[in-house]
Amino acid sequence: MFPVTSFYAALIALVFLVLSARVIRYRRSNKIGLGDDGDKSLLKRMRAQANCAEYAPIALMLLALVEAQGAPLIAVHILGLLLLAGRVLHGWGFSVSPPVMGARVGGMVLTLTMIAAAALGLLAHAVL
Repeated sequence: MFPVTSFYAALIALVFLVLSARVIRYRRSNKIGLGDDGDKSLLKRMRAQANCAEYAPIALMLLALVEAQGAPLIAVHILGLLLLAGRVLHGWGFSVSPPVMGARVGGMVLTLTMIAAAALGLLAHAVL
């Protein structure tokens, strides 16, 4: 059930794990146990991880619904690739020092494009 969504969900989970590991490693190496202790580099890593946690669930839910509605597999894969590329670009662009604004912005554009396209496709399918 939902093989395409499962594939992208697994890849996004790995992206999230990488972002999480970057936070954990930084905390350990700088002995910061709670919060960000005013450390801007840690805060950027934390926000990159949190941003993934904020956007990935709704995007993956929409992807699953698109797949469940019987959209062509190529469409589901395109949406999944948009999401994956968006999350990788944003996570990397946000969490490196100095930040790479083009990657950060591009990542959000890809992610939001995927969410909008999936939502509009689902609406169109429901109405038509």
